[in-house]
Amino acid sequence: MAAPANNAEKILGLARRSGVVSAAEVRAAGTHHEYLRRLCAEGRLVKVARGLYALPEADVTEHHGLVVATKVVPKGVICLLSALRFHGIGTQSPHEVWIAVERGAARPQVGRPKMRIMRFSGRAFTEGIEEHTAEGVPVRIYVPAKTVADCFKYRNKIGLDVALEALRDVLRGRKCRVDDLWYYAKICRVAQAMRPYMEATV
Repeated sequence: MAAPANNAEKILGLARRSGVVSAAEVRAAGTHHEYLRRLCAEGRLVKVARGLYALPEADVTEHHGLVVATKVVPKGVICLLSALRFHGIGTQSPHEVWIAVERGAARPQVGRPKMRIMRFSGRAFTEGIEEHTAEGVPVRIYVPAKTVADCFKYRNKIGLDVALEALRDVLRGRKCRVDDLWYYAKICRVAQAMRPYMEATV
């Protein structure tokens, strides 16, 4: 059975405006999520992840994984290796989306895309966030200086070599100010760990 025209157009309009539409957004707009299944059966929408749908002709970019992750975890912030990749820092090409959530928040029920959930707290979570638009979706990402500080904080997880490469890249490429690096290093409590490398690079 085809989706009724008014409900179909309402859902397709949401998909056009936001790039990727969720079942929760459809319900919030007053339309039953069953119409999503019908539109998929008609080929007018495609399922891109659990509870997430897009137009089949949607312009998919290299940041599509970040877009889907943002829809799955709307209060999260793209961090660490994924933030490095977004900002063009270093040579990392992660096969999963690294996203920070506030410590104490419920763990997201993740299907696709594959995600690495990191738990940040206090100012280490709230500071240094900027919003970019990808595929029509607002995506929250940590700024380059905050990302470098995070890399040093989690160097045991990602490798000191990754943190050092990121530090050298942002300084040589002038992707952030030295003062900003110190600011976020103090927030992340890694100023002492970063100091010798900063002094050797600056």
